[in-house]
Amino acid sequence: MGTPLGDFIRSKRDSVQPETLGLPDRGRRRSPGLRRTDLAARAGISVEYLTRIEQGRDRNPSVAVVNALADALSLSPSERAHLRYLTKITGGDCTAHTRPAPPPRHVRDAVRRTLRLLEPGIAVVTNRLGDILAHTPAYESVTDGSGLFDTEAPNLTRYVFTDSRARTFFADWDDIADEQAFDLWHAPTVESSEWFTTQLAPLAGPDLTHRLNRHVVPERGVLRVNHPAGHGLRLLRETLELPADEQQLTILLPADDETAAAVEQLRHRRRHHSNLRAIS
Repeated sequence: MGTPLGDFIRSKRDSVQPETLGLPDRGRRRSPGLRRTDLAARAGISVEYLTRIEQGRDRNPSVAVVNALADALSLSPSERAHLRYLTKITGGDCTAHTRPAPPPRHVRDAVRRTLRLLEPGIAVVTNRLGDILAHTPAYESVTDGSGLFDTEAPNLTRYVFTDSRARTFFADWDDIADEQAFDLWHAPTVESSEWFTTQLAPLAGPDLTHRLNRHVVPERGVLRVNHPAGHGLRLLRETLELPADEQQLTILLPADDETAAAVEQLRHRRRHHSNLRAIS
C-alpha cells in the first residue's frame, strides 16, 4: 500500500519531462515522465531504495535523502515544503498524542477588528477545511447568488466539490479544486478525517480523491469569477497565515479597473437590497 510521500514523489516523477532536466531522450517509455532509474541516479540513491519509498515500504527516509529527491525533481519552494510535510506524516510524527487540535472555528477579536479595518474591502477568514468563519460585507457581495452562503455553515471546499454552481461561478474551477484539495493535507486531525470520510468524500467522489492523490501544489494566481449578476471579476489574492489559529485571512483586490467598478456596483446593489428588506 502506498503512502502520501510515495504518491507525491511518483506523481512528480511522472510529470517531469526528461529534456527539462537535460537528460537524453531514451525513446519509448512504459509510463510518462522521468524514469525511476534516472531519478535515483540524480538523487544519488539506489533504484531499489527509491522503489521502496514510492511503494510505501520505506516510510522514514533521512533528511538528506528527502533533500536529494527535492533537488533531483527540481521542486519549487512550496513543493519542497509539501514534501517535508508528507515525510513527517508518513513517518508517523503526527501521532494521536501530538496531533494539533481540530481547526479552530472561533475567530479572535483582534482578527475581527482587522476585518473591520479592511472594510469596504473584500476579505474572508477560513481554516484549512474551507470553513468560512468571518468575512467583510464586500465578500458576500462578490459571492452573492453563487450558492456559497446557502447553507447554515458555509464551507468553500464542500461548495467547490458538491455544488454544480461552483463550476460556473469559478472560471478556473479546476485550479480552485486543486487548491481546496491541497489545503486538506494541512489539516490532518481526527475531526477533519472524520468530516472528510463521512461527509465530503462520498459526495465529492473522484474529483476530490484524484486531486488528493496527485498532490498538486497550487500557484494561486488571479481568481476569476463569473458573478451571477453578469460581471466577470478578476481578483488578486493576498493570504495572511494566522498560524496560532490554523486559519488564513485572504484579501481580494480588484486586478483591473473594470473589476473595481463591478465590485462597487455589487456593493451598492447589496446595500440597496438590504435596505428594501429592512423597510418591508
